[in-house]
Amino acid sequence: MELAGHNARRQAGRWLALAVASLLVAGSFSLLLVIARVPPFTSLVTDPQFFKRCLVVHVDLALVVWFYAFLAALFSLLEARGSSPARGAVGFGAAALGVAALPATLLVPGVEPVLSNYVPALDHPLFLAGLALFFVGLLFTFADARLLPSRELPGAARLLPPEARPALRAAALAVLLALLTFAASFSTMPQGLPPEGRYELLFWGGGHVLQVASECAMLCVWLMLLTPALGRSPVSRGAVVALTAVLLLPAAAGPALALAGVQHGWVHGAFTQAMRWGIFPAVLVFLALCLRGVWRARRDVDLSNPRLLAFFASATLTIAGFGLGALITGSNTMVPAHYHANIGAVTCAFMGVTVPMLPALGCEWPGARLQRAIRWQPALFGSGQLVFALGFALAGSSGMARKAFGAEQHIRTAGEWAGLVVMGVGGLVAIAGGLLFLTYVVRAFAPARRLSKLAVLTRRRTWPKPVESTPSRH
Repeated sequence: MELAGHNARRQAGRWLALAVASLLVAGSFSLLLVIARVPPFTSLVTDPQFFKRCLVVHVDLALVVWFYAFLAALFSLLEARGSSPARGAVGFGAAALGVAALPATLLVPGVEPVLSNYVPALDHPLFLAGLALFFVGLLFTFADARLLPSRELPGAARLLPPEARPALRAAALAVLLALLTFAASFSTMPQGLPPEGRYELLFWGGGHVLQVASECAMLCVWLMLLTPALGRSPVSRGAVVALTAVLLLPAAAGPALALAGVQHGWVHGAFTQAMRWGIFPAVLVFLALCLRGVWRARRDVDLSNPRLLAFFASATLTIAGFGLGALITGSNTMVPAHYHANIGAVTCAFMGVTVPMLPALGCEWPGARLQRAIRWQPALFGSGQLVFALGFALAGSSGMARKAFGAEQHIRTAGEWAGLVVMGVGGLVAIAGGLLFLTYVVRAFAPARRLSKLAVLTRRRTWPKPVESTPSRH
């Protein structure tokens, strides 16, 4: 069954491949970062700067690129009158080139890592150019006729339930507002700041707005997961419009706040308060409506359905993230506990919806063994991410400082030690779930028989001769 037009499926497939490739590269760095914080391996790390550079690339790939490239893949499934495939192709090309520049900067010696909030950076023109190109790619993709419901083509993108589309458009609009906020922050930034202050001010406001985009995208995916499993959407289109409007309202003030001067304390605080009070009420109401829908359909559905498992894992991490956020009292590892739970919630939802998306994008199902294993992947990744966050929270409750690695990490109490060990165990479980997901998706994009043929040809160091084309009979 055709779920989207050819151009839409091709563009969505490209963005999904970019998102998954970024997650694959980020995963290789995450293993190093988990080991770097687990006793007794901390004593083996003598260059914290190296791990901070890895952390910067890991966060930008696993958070910024993965989230918003995946959102671009979903957005590309929409079809609208006046949408330009050529502009979409240019946007994707710019984004892919930018993403390639991010890890390439690690090859430049002596680059200073800056652990700014939301979008950490390596203080080098190559890295900054990579970020800029990726954001330009998003701009080309989201500033499109697809953003207007009145331009939507009838019957397009049946993979996206009608109730999910307002949340998807709200997420795209939030990304555009974030880009405007970044630009406004840059235009008002004081001159002569050190790198730490410069990047913190540059990304602070827009980073807060991007959180709204992530939450709206997660709400869209929840409906993509639940509607086929329950037989109907658990949230009406009107409720989706109202709740996403509540989320967008504070985000819409982002560019104006940034123009007032990001260096002012009241502007800094306004972004914090907007995120603190502007996100969780609407998301919790949306979640309650979804849970009500699941409860009403409980006798008619299989609660072990992979779509439902992905939703439950995402919902659990969402609640945990909000709860841990309420416990933050200082700059300790309670902060990464909070945001790792929240970003894990979005990632669980994205992973869960990727599997049913693949056939719609022309990919083939992997083998039966992977089919059975992928059923439980959201639960594996979600439980690991939850334990990981709780380990961070345990260490933070004992005073463990955040953004410390290797030799600069001082473990003073049994609570800090236990928390970091729990964090490490959870991190390894989450990595196992992530590797299962990546294996499945890579095999779907490149079926086993093609991989086997490629392996044989590589071992023989020979390649088949090109086949002469023959005229078609059709």
